[in-house]
Amino acid sequence: MEYREPLIKNELAESDIGKLSHELTYHKYLLNNDKIRSFLHKLSIPEYLAMHIIKENELTDDIYAGRTYLKDISDQMQRPMRHISRMIKALQERGFVAWSHDGDGSEGTYVTITDSGRRMLEEEEEALKRYYGKVITSYGKENLLQLLQLMKQLENVMSEEFKGMEVEAIEEQGTDE
Repeated sequence: MEYREPLIKNELAESDIGKLSHELTYHKYLLNNDKIRSFLHKLSIPEYLAMHIIKENELTDDIYAGRTYLKDISDQMQRPMRHISRMIKALQERGFVAWSHDGDGSEGTYVTITDSGRRMLEEEEEALKRYYGKVITSYGKENLLQLLQLMKQLENVMSEEFKGMEVEAIEEQGTDE
């Protein structure tokens, strides 16, 4: 059996990688399309995720007294800090978060959810729960848990491969000089 695995990988590499990469890209697109956005009335999907991160930090993080640092949001959402800053500014302008900083700001800026933001987030979460409750019932909780576990494993492999490709690109640039 061990001698067949390289053959299977080669067969996959030659005939299916293009098809499978398209399918992965397509399904990621479908998961992030307008159908899901239509359930959110006041937030975009990234705004919802950021607000949820802030809410979860308030509930679970005793160290920072309910503060969520922009760096933490940036890290969790895997988005550049400037993108997160723009998004948080928009949420602040709408009255959903309060944005502050430690000391002179060089030690980090953080956000907390306002009462208005908390009410709005609860409404958005209820809309998503109604939809996903039906999806989970139809698909099956165990199937969904298994799928999420597999997706996490895939995400980890993809991240590692991406890091490896970045290192290779840096090494190639270094050898050209």
